[in-house]
Amino acid sequence: MTRVALIAHDEKKPDLIEFARAHEEQLRQYDLIATGTTGQRLIDETDLEIERKESGPLGGDLMIGAEVAEEKLDGIVFLRDPLRAQPHEPDISALLRICDVRDTALATNLASAEFLIEGLAE
Repeated sequence: MTRVALIAHDEKKPDLIEFARAHEEQLRQYDLIATGTTGQRLIDETDLEIERKESGPLGGDLMIGAEVAEEKLDGIVFLRDPLRAQPHEPDISALLRICDVRDTALATNLASAEFLIEGLAE
């Protein structure tokens, strides 16, 4: 089964929830994981089943990065807030880097998220 991670910085969580609602039928076909707070919001506000990891600042980004390193993920939607510094920026950079190293599809905005979800459906 296709496995996809969903992550969003605080300012982008509403965008990810709206995206998930718009693509709920498609996302239901995937094995979904998310960082802690994002995952809980998605569970509360959609009918999707989500495996929750730790919150990003508590290691969730690294946990998802480990799944990429083990080639257990097919793609990541990570809606980042480019206008705010994040206290766990080194973890975020490590996640982005391992996606490049392992050639894992990574969408960091809504436009690329649309392509990722549609591409995985084929």
